[in-house]
Amino acid sequence: LPLIQFVQSVVESNPRVQAARAALDAGGAFRDAASRPLYNPELSFDAENTDIETRTLGISQTLDWGGKRKARTAVAESDRLVVEAEYLAARWDVTVELLGGLAQHQTGAERDALAQSRQLLMDEFAALAQRRFDAGDLAQVELDLARLASTDARIRKATAGAGLAEARQAVRNLTPRSAVGQWPTLPDALPALPKSAADPQSLVVALPEVLAAQRQVETADAVVELRRRERRPDPTLSIAGGDEDGETLIGLNVTIPLYVRNRFSHEVTAALAERSRAERLADDVMQRAHARLVSAAERYELSRGAWGDWASTGQASLMRQTDQLKRLWQAGELSTTDYLVQLTATLDVQESALDLREALWNAWFEWLWASGQVDAWLGKGAYQ
Repeated sequence: LPLIQFVQSVVESNPRVQAARAALDAGGAFRDAASRPLYNPELSFDAENTDIETRTLGISQTLDWGGKRKARTAVAESDRLVVEAEYLAARWDVTVELLGGLAQHQTGAERDALAQSRQLLMDEFAALAQRRFDAGDLAQVELDLARLASTDARIRKATAGAGLAEARQAVRNLTPRSAVGQWPTLPDALPALPKSAADPQSLVVALPEVLAAQRQVETADAVVELRRRERRPDPTLSIAGGDEDGETLIGLNVTIPLYVRNRFSHEVTAALAERSRAERLADDVMQRAHARLVSAAERYELSRGAWGDWASTGQASLMRQTDQLKRLWQAGELSTTDYLVQLTATLDVQESALDLREALWNAWFEWLWASGQVDAWLGKGAYQ
């Protein structure tokens, strides 16, 4: 629950998401504007003073004979749906970026703690080596090796500290005013892929990027229809009434533009080409989204299997290994070089385990995005 609440609060206040929301509101306003009548009536007044005084008052209205208003509304609504999909994509981008930052920070903090433990072990090892050297039980070469190991541990500690600072920046990029202590931790145990993962196509078609591409095709279709309707001339109807030297005047006038010199056919041809382009791009987006989902599932299953093996056997074995190595070296049953090599390997395995867990988290977040299950996971906490 703390993770869900934290992510939701950060996403809602994120400027990128708010900008996408403003764009969505603008899209709705543009749709409403397009649904309004295309032409306004025109009022006219004529006065003429010659031998005969003439006064006329008229009103004219151009009629949307070709149904352009309906076509414009369809275009604007399709554009709004595109922006709606982009708004959802922006939310998911920020969510996954935040989760990835939390994973990087949590791993960086534990890697920094491991580097601190490495430094303490190597400092202790160097101190013990110095005492054994002073007692004549250790050669100068082995003492120098212990000192080098201690120096290397300090370098690793400094590097881990810099990495932790960089990881914190990844989270602060999205929530600069929150304290590090308020950041939630991520679960070590992640769920298996749900049954819906067996049908990637059904997940892909609901992705924001795929929906946006499909909406672009629908927009192109609507533009084609609009261009065709724009080829139909709209007549203007005028009615006038007045007085001419005491006589009542009533007039009716109808004008129709003649599309002779320009029939506006090239606009239709261009719209059809744009529609074909949008369709091809939508196919490309679909293919890439499908490949991304399948690959994300494969990476997650591999990472989860490796992490399961480590959690069940490797972690406990590693803790026993560190204690045994120290006892063997102090008892003289293990050379300094062998002790250092094996202890370093043990610590390196622990660091590799941290990298594996971070890779597991990132693979899970990647699958959530690729499958469109970001909101579902945060809403439920885990699949049942």
